[in-house]
Amino acid sequence: MNEDLMARIRNENLYERIMAPADCIKFFKNGQSLGWSGFTTVGYPKAVPIALAEFVEEKSLQGQFKFNLFVGASAGTETEDRWARNNMIDRRWPYASGPALRKGVNDGKIRMGDKHLSMFAQDLKYGFYTKENRGRLDLAIIEASAIDEYGNIILSGAVGAAPEIIDIADQVIVEINTALPSFEGMHDILPTDLPPSRQVIPITNVRQKVGTSYVSVDQEKIIAIVESRHKDNGASLPEADSVSKTIAGHIIDFFSEEVRAGRLPDNLLPLQSGVGGIANAVVAGLVSSPFKNLTVFTEVLQDSFLPFIDSGKCEYINCTSLTLSNEGFSQWWERFDFYKDKVLLRPQQISNNPEVIRRLGVIAMNTPVEFDIYGHANSTHVGGTKMLNGIGGSGDFERNAYLSIMHCPSVRGTATDPLGISGVVPKVPHCDHTEHDLDVLVTEQGLADLRGLSPWNRARVIIDKCAHPEYRSYLHDYLDRAICSTGGHHQPHLLRECYKIYESLEDNGTMRFWR
Repeated sequence: MNEDLMARIRNENLYERIMAPADCIKFFKNGQSLGWSGFTTVGYPKAVPIALAEFVEEKSLQGQFKFNLFVGASAGTETEDRWARNNMIDRRWPYASGPALRKGVNDGKIRMGDKHLSMFAQDLKYGFYTKENRGRLDLAIIEASAIDEYGNIILSGAVGAAPEIIDIADQVIVEINTALPSFEGMHDILPTDLPPSRQVIPITNVRQKVGTSYVSVDQEKIIAIVESRHKDNGASLPEADSVSKTIAGHIIDFFSEEVRAGRLPDNLLPLQSGVGGIANAVVAGLVSSPFKNLTVFTEVLQDSFLPFIDSGKCEYINCTSLTLSNEGFSQWWERFDFYKDKVLLRPQQISNNPEVIRRLGVIAMNTPVEFDIYGHANSTHVGGTKMLNGIGGSGDFERNAYLSIMHCPSVRGTATDPLGISGVVPKVPHCDHTEHDLDVLVTEQGLADLRGLSPWNRARVIIDKCAHPEYRSYLHDYLDRAICSTGGHHQPHLLRECYKIYESLEDNGTMRFWR
């Protein structure tokens, strides 16, 4: 037996369950409900899903060997995207990334459900997604760093919904990833309990550990242990461009004003930052900002957080996943002894929990597809109908934060319109975050502080501060005509025109129908 693998399995009674990935195929049947560990491109199982994909391809079983797949968020493209290409996914909750998976969802071949990530984990435990199966999962595939002396599972670089998945699975396959050093000691696992007996989550600061470093599991449920030598398929993000840096500058200037006004302490409040180039630019901007002794309470730790820690400006980070690029992981492992004492990995049920977000006073910052003149935002559906990825955790944070900030470019260039489509529209065609949830909207044009403003005032500020000049005149004209046409109303709209820019984009390749 492999010495590296044996060293990671400290319960000798489990040695007899070690097998090759291909030997696990016998455990799978068409139509099963499966749970995977992982969150974004980290901590997901690789060896067994790849073996299953190879089996389907070799036996030409595409469309005949399909599963209901439940993962904390997304997984690597070499696993779930390959499954999508092989028509191996019937239902997928609660997130869809990767081109083949996204295409399957938008073609109607994969039934995908979108859910706030904190709610997905608890609803999975409640049995809402597997009512036809006694509220259970048939099988869980979990990537781990190790199994301890008592048979408990020590996870790898992500927690996500793995504790809930392990809990409700009838059987568990554990992949021990020996290609990576162990993450043991970095996790804080608090199980999800059920109403009417749910307990207070006793977290009052980001450094506080309230659970265990492992996930408990009935050893009888572990039917196989597989060695994995596959590293996480880290996704590199583009370098911050001038637009992202300008947006970051507006946000940091706003923080300075809030400190001067006494609405924020000198070291701000715990920060949450979503995924993407703008989020990375904001974190990078904080490195050169005057703020220090900062903390983070977020979903994912991206590359820009490493120099943020290195700078001494960031003292501690809570997250549920180390969503690093391959280059980021290289830096992570080079300075692992330094970073591991400054980062804590929690389940998404805790990292995204509204109770904790409100108690800590988190500052939330996320990127939508677009927002409208009254402050509603669309994060998920391009053109109102085509799924992008899913809402992820943005709603968990934006609805419950001390400050709820959303940022996007004022325009995004397309092949048919180099200037681009507008990030500020009369009315979003799909609403994920309502006006009630958002405090501040930002583009490279400026920052709109919406707190305390009525809808008409809010619309003027959003148009003046955030819209691109090419769209600004039309949006003001639209608002004026809407007010006049309706006699005022609380949020006046021209219902025959509010989506005209989308019709123009579809018909003519540009939103600027007035050209």
